Amino acid sequence: MSTAQRLPGLSADEVARRLMEDGPNELATAEKGTLLAQTWEVVRQPMLLLLLIAGLVNFALAEPIDGVMLMGSAVVVIAISIFQERKTENALAALRDLSSPRALVLRDGMQVRIAGREVVRGDTVLLSEGDRVPADAVLLDAVNISVDESALTGESVPVRKSAAAEGQASGPMGPPGGDATPWVFSGTLVVRGHGIGVVRGTGSHSELGRIGTALSSIEPQRTPLQREIDRLVRFFAVIGIGAAVAVVVVYGLTRGHWLEGVLAGIAAAMSLLPEEFPVVFTVFLALGAWRMSRRHVLTRRPPVVETLGSATVICVDKTGTLTLNSMTVRELMSGDETFALTGDPLPERFHDLVEAAALASPVDPFDPMDKAFRDLAATYLAGTVRDHDGWELVREYPLSEELLALSHVWTSPEHDRYVVGTKGAPEAVADLCHFDDDQRSVLTAQVEQATAAGRRVLAVARASTDPADGLPGEQHGFTFEYLGLAALQDPVRPGVAEAVAECARAGVRTVMITGDYPGTALAIAREIGLDHEAGVITGSELAGLDDAELAGRVGGWGQRLRAHGARAEAATGPRAQGQRRGRRDDRRRGQRRTGPPCRRHRHRDGQARHRRGSGDRGPGHHRR
Repeated sequence: MSTAQRLPGLSADEVARRLMEDGPNELATAEKGTLLAQTWEVVRQPMLLLLLIAGLVNFALAEPIDGVMLMGSAVVVIAISIFQERKTENALAALRDLSSPRALVLRDGMQVRIAGREVVRGDTVLLSEGDRVPADAVLLDAVNISVDESALTGESVPVRKSAAAEGQASGPMGPPGGDATPWVFSGTLVVRGHGIGVVRGTGSHSELGRIGTALSSIEPQRTPLQREIDRLVRFFAVIGIGAAVAVVVVYGLTRGHWLEGVLAGIAAAMSLLPEEFPVVFTVFLALGAWRMSRRHVLTRRPPVVETLGSATVICVDKTGTLTLNSMTVRELMSGDETFALTGDPLPERFHDLVEAAALASPVDPFDPMDKAFRDLAATYLAGTVRDHDGWELVREYPLSEELLALSHVWTSPEHDRYVVGTKGAPEAVADLCHFDDDQRSVLTAQVEQATAAGRRVLAVARASTDPADGLPGEQHGFTFEYLGLAALQDPVRPGVAEAVAECARAGVRTVMITGDYPGTALAIAREIGLDHEAGVITGSELAGLDDAELAGRVGGWGQRLRAHGARAEAATGPRAQGQRRGRRDDRRRGQRRTGPPCRRHRHRDGQARHRRGSGDRGPGHHRR
């Protein structure tokens, strides 16, 4: 009896009770304010209060035309601000609805597909290749399952999962990452295999939800320009009041008409107030938000646009932002020869390696490394005698904890023998090929050279067997021929190197944040032109730094921070991110940027003025 048949799932009554206790399985979002609340948020800004006061005073002075113009300007400012915010909120709500996953669960002994928000604690979920994990869960059954956890860890390579051992099913869940663990997390993607799990945490009680809760606890801060405007308003208020008092006193003492002196004092104060500032400020920021939206960047609050022009440090994620969050074969190694895949024709001696790697991958793959090998074969072997049209998969030998290699057995009309393609960890394939000590030493040196460049290395082998002999129970039953190594890497997104260089010319330092391996991050840093000599800081080191130490380290670095949720704070609100869900920033991406992100820094004279006027802004104001 299968695991799914043994587990009937929750009853409808129990689901309703738990949904009432825990709430829907969704990240908490800021409630959409009423029109009155949004209006008050705009009106309470000092510059707009200045405009409204000026309008009221003109009415009091029997200057209705000026009063109407000023009040009309205030209405325009309020309307633009509310329209921009509501437009962005509606777009974000639509994006959230589109990205909401559906889940296949067991309820009352039946398989039911439901909306992800309806999943509750204790639900039995059925996961298969291509599914988005709807909630944190522990796997009770796992068949060759691998999960892309880059949304939580920054690790671009999927991690293998296994069924929970005795005691793990009821014990506390471990952190994301690691190999052969039984825990899967909300928002991650199943790229291979299938499994059955029991939900342990939903909504804000999931790993992704805890990150969202931490981000929502950050208090919004006034932007540099807003602080400067506050100081300007206070300055003009003091000058205006002083001028008004002086005019009233002089007028009253010299002419004896105190009432006329009061009116003259008010008029003098009004002449000093810069009523056009609120209109110009709002219109220009709204135009900036509109221009950013044309580059697929949503700005919830227009003042955030200004902070992007005064930033001195950019903290940017690696996987999916600087890189494409996919895998590409960069090098092939066979014997003592190495071939870099730069578009040149593939030498004949590497054809066997590419063919076997493709045969060891599914025909319609979801795993990024399987896709890379299938794409490689389609590029170099299509239309040749190595085209595999008409081939049928006879059997698959999956990865296991004991042997990190997999094999696919194929039959074809052209061959009277089964053809076996195998790929896996170099040490596992070396074991299958019965390497001696000298061969293992050579293999280790090649692997270390490739991994030092930040690449993932898989070994490839092939075998053949007579169908009459039957298939062995395990991969060790084949006689393998070693073919070589394939080095893969998550490629850099086009335009990133130019964008980093443009930021550097504008005086903006770039810091890479990732949960990937240090060697991989250093290789990407070298490729995009970051100051990779500055070094690496890991999450444990970051957690031990106070704010002053962190500001000093970030301010002196141009490379990267390896931090898994260690810090999440930013004075400006927006951050550069790729395909990530559940972000609570003032800036959201409608789709991925492919061009330089530093266009806003081209007006460097204006940027320099902002910096000189904001002496309280340190280099560590972007951190995570």
